Amino acid sequence: MTTPLTIAVLGATGMVGSRITAEAAARGHRVRALARKPASGHPAVTPVPLDATDPDAVRRALTDSGAHAVVLTLRTYPVDEDFLLGATRTVLDTAAGLGVRVLVIGGAGALRTPGDPDLLLADNPAYVPEEIRPVAAAGVAQLNACLAHAHPDWTYLSPPALLEPGARTGRYRRGTDTLLTAADGRSWISAEDLAAAAVDELERPRGERHFTVVHA
Repeated sequence: MTTPLTIAVLGATGMVGSRITAEAAARGHRVRALARKPASGHPAVTPVPLDATDPDAVRRALTDSGAHAVVLTLRTYPVDEDFLLGATRTVLDTAAGLGVRVLVIGGAGALRTPGDPDLLLADNPAYVPEEIRPVAAAGVAQLNACLAHAHPDWTYLSPPALLEPGARTGRYRRGTDTLLTAADGRSWISAEDLAAAAVDELERPRGERHFTVVHA
């Protein structure tokens, strides 16, 4: 039996954040759902209205959350790299002061190309077309911001090439910093199974800085 955690999810209404919130609550954890317009129909989920563009508000919300871990799952469309990096550093700064773990749900662009470990996906046109390179580059910059930070207890989770809503199967394969493909040759996972992998990591940390998952 896993000891119940208190988990703060920043970006709790997004595609991934909402599913991590639901997955954690379903497993008996207490969730602080931080978002501009949070909502909750689950007794274990406490909605916390938050403007993530306000660093002071983010610091206060995390400090007041009593969380054992913080999940950062923010994305902007169109991409706003300055905002993403600022929010990431604010979360890491605050978590370091509180002594709590951080799980960053990042981007696939930060992964290495299979068979060519020196080539990041963000720089590989076979995986990342020109029109989405800014999104991929922001994910790489976010990982680099984590690597440059002094907080010792963070993990960066890169999804595979395709992440979309779907079924929760609970079946996934875990890797490190290189893109994985499923048995059918595709690199994909449902947001529901990514959420399962994220909560698995929160419950049983493996100590890896960077990992990825794929449908199995």
